[in-house]
Amino acid sequence: MSHSARIGRTDMVATAASLGALVCWSLGPLFIKYLTGHMDSWTQNALRYSVAGLFWLPFLLHSTVQGTFAARTWRRALLPSVANIAMQSLWAAGFYYIGPAFMTLLSKTSILWVAGFSLIVFREERPLVRSTRFWLGLSLSLGGMVGVIAFKDDFAATGALAGIVIALTQAFMWGVYTISVRIAFQDIDPRASFSVMSIYAAVGLSACAFLFGKPSQVLALDVRDWAVVLISAVTAIALGHVFFYTAIRRIGATIPMLVILAQPFVVFSLSGVIFHERLNGIQLLFGGVLLAGSGLSVWAQQHLREEPPR
Repeated sequence: MSHSARIGRTDMVATAASLGALVCWSLGPLFIKYLTGHMDSWTQNALRYSVAGLFWLPFLLHSTVQGTFAARTWRRALLPSVANIAMQSLWAAGFYYIGPAFMTLLSKTSILWVAGFSLIVFREERPLVRSTRFWLGLSLSLGGMVGVIAFKDDFAATGALAGIVIALTQAFMWGVYTISVRIAFQDIDPRASFSVMSIYAAVGLSACAFLFGKPSQVLALDVRDWAVVLISAVTAIALGHVFFYTAIRRIGATIPMLVILAQPFVVFSLSGVIFHERLNGIQLLFGGVLLAGSGLSVWAQQHLREEPPR
């Protein structure tokens, strides 16, 4: 069924996929935070991405045997994988300094970088420069980000500052990663590209673990710790991405991206119960402003795509 044929009716598969991505990516920060007490960020990254790579390996082998796998995927995935490894390293490291909800909220500033890079790289996005809605969204996002950071109770603490810097750098790398993926995999099945990306990430992050981490920590993990590693890898990495790309392929990017903007508040609700994390009232207000601005920017991009050519 074509995308245009689905307009005006609910696509249940896409709706389920969008909600599935939201659930999987909301659980991820909680699992990572739990593992901070059992191993360093390098080691848990290597473990989780190795499991995700193994999860998608049967699909990769099957598509290769069937002749449906595009061999150029291996070459095209190299640059996005470097960005992915850097982004993932920063993402996990941030949870060793700040709480899951705060980290997740700051990571949403990646939309600012994605928008900025899109204006530079993609000619079809450049008319956004004339969009009042787009600039209002970016302004709200920036103001919300400043408020969330400035009104953090322990803002001046060394650990908090380090976490904030890591989170904002991770958001920048997510922008680089997103744009590089968009360029590299325009004509490649997302399942195939993510299968290759998982393998590259597993190899790169494992090398980082041996260079900078303490892989021997895995010997001290008990059954519950291993269960967290396995479940988080399958849900937050292997399935979350596939759910998200499935929704995008069926109904476009706007609605799935808007659904994912609810992630910080889902994480906050769960983190408050599990880790007793608290954001003060002013931070929550500015967090809402940040997400509203991000949503407005996404809406402006979709509005641009729907306009007839002039």
